[in-house]
Amino acid sequence: MSEPSSPPAGPPALPVTFRPTRTRVVLLTTGAALFAVLTVIAVLLPSLSGGERASFVLTGLLFFLVLLLLSRPKVVADAGGVTVVNLTTKRRLEWAAVLRVNLRPGDPWVLLDLADGTSLPAMGIQPGIARAQAVSDARTLRALAETYGTGTPAM
Repeated sequence: MSEPSSPPAGPPALPVTFRPTRTRVVLLTTGAALFAVLTVIAVLLPSLSGGERASFVLTGLLFFLVLLLLSRPKVVADAGGVTVVNLTTKRRLEWAAVLRVNLRPGDPWVLLDLADGTSLPAMGIQPGIARAQAVSDARTLRALAETYGTGTPAM
C-alpha cells in the first residue's frame, strides 16, 4: 500500500507555465471541427459559385482564428518575474511588482494586485471547466510571488 503523497515543501522549479488546458483543447478542437465542416460543405455543395465556396472556407477560418485567440491566455513564471499573456496583450512583471495573487469564489480568472495600485487579470488561470486545477495553479503562483517577490501573504 502506498502512502499518500504530501504537498511539495516549496514552490515548483522554474520556469513554470499555467494555462487553462481543458478550455484550450475544447476551443481548438471546436475551431478545427467548424473549419473542417464548413470546408466540406463548400466542396460538396454543387450549386455554390466559387465566391460562395470561398466565403464558406473563409468563415470557417475566421471562426478558427477567433477560437485560437481565445485559447491564447497563459501565465509564465520564471526566476525574474511573471509574464501574463491575455487575449490581445502580453505584459512582463518583475516579482517585486506582484503584491498579491487573488482567485476569489466567482472570479472568472486570477487577478494580480500590483505595486502601482492597479490589478492585472491573469486569464491563464481560470476556473471555468477545471476549477480544482485553477485553484491549485493560483496557490502555486501565490507561493511563487511570496517567495520571489515582496508580496504579502493573502489572508
